[in-house]
Amino acid sequence: MKKRSLNPNFLRILVMVGPSALWLLLFLAVPLVYVVVMSFCTRGLYGGIQYQLSFASYRSIFSSLYLKVTWKSLLMAFETCVICLLISYPFSWFLSRVPKRHHGILMLLVILPFWVSALLRLNGWSNILRDSGIVNTLLIKTGIIKKPITMMYTDGAVLFGMVYCMVPFMILPLHTSISKLDHSLIEAAMDLGANRFRTFIRVILPATLPGIFAGTIQVFIPSLGAFFVADVMGGGNSVYLGNLIQNQFLVARNWPLGAAFSVLLIVFTLVMLRLYTRIGSLDDLA
Repeated sequence: MKKRSLNPNFLRILVMVGPSALWLLLFLAVPLVYVVVMSFCTRGLYGGIQYQLSFASYRSIFSSLYLKVTWKSLLMAFETCVICLLISYPFSWFLSRVPKRHHGILMLLVILPFWVSALLRLNGWSNILRDSGIVNTLLIKTGIIKKPITMMYTDGAVLFGMVYCMVPFMILPLHTSISKLDHSLIEAAMDLGANRFRTFIRVILPATLPGIFAGTIQVFIPSLGAFFVADVMGGGNSVYLGNLIQNQFLVARNWPLGAAFSVLLIVFTLVMLRLYTRIGSLDDLA
């Protein structure tokens, strides 16, 4: 009986796609499934999990205490998105209009923070803004203030840290979207008598909406889980969703509850992506 040989095209595709597919399966799909399964388990007597079906973790999510933390986290992520957008939009517009000889340098400055650990940069800001830091020391020595201003370990400091870390994630998709803008449409609107504000609202803003929503997703979702920002800038005084998940796994050792909150974050991510697909393409997020 004649043996059937494998299709060469199939072997070529398997060699090209197989390693990536195996990597995603082992380090993305399997951990996600495990987290979902864990969220329906029971907390062990001394921590960890017991593989007994339970919905207690999901019932705990909807308690008044945790709902308050979730709402506070959503509000912080929303405020971060708004401030990042207000900072990034004019900068991205300017970046798209500069001469090419300066464009590369400015893009390098935008990407440069990614070369240094965010935790290290936040600790640098902590040394600058704390009560005995550079800012308060200079203000006291110049006689502007008599006692240090509390700038660290507040919700405002956490918001500052979030914006500082997330601004590049807003600038890059905005710059891509604005760079694709057809400036002849702007000239046509001005020729037809539209002022600058009307041109922006009717022409520029709709054309750059995909970049706005792509940047919003790339800022909003990480802001919900960036626990290290609240740890450094909030000093443990501010508890957000990311801190809550970290504490459940490492401190309270309530892994099912931590997994349930992780599933909640996944749901937020899927909802945001679903909303975005109604306006732009997921390819723009790359």
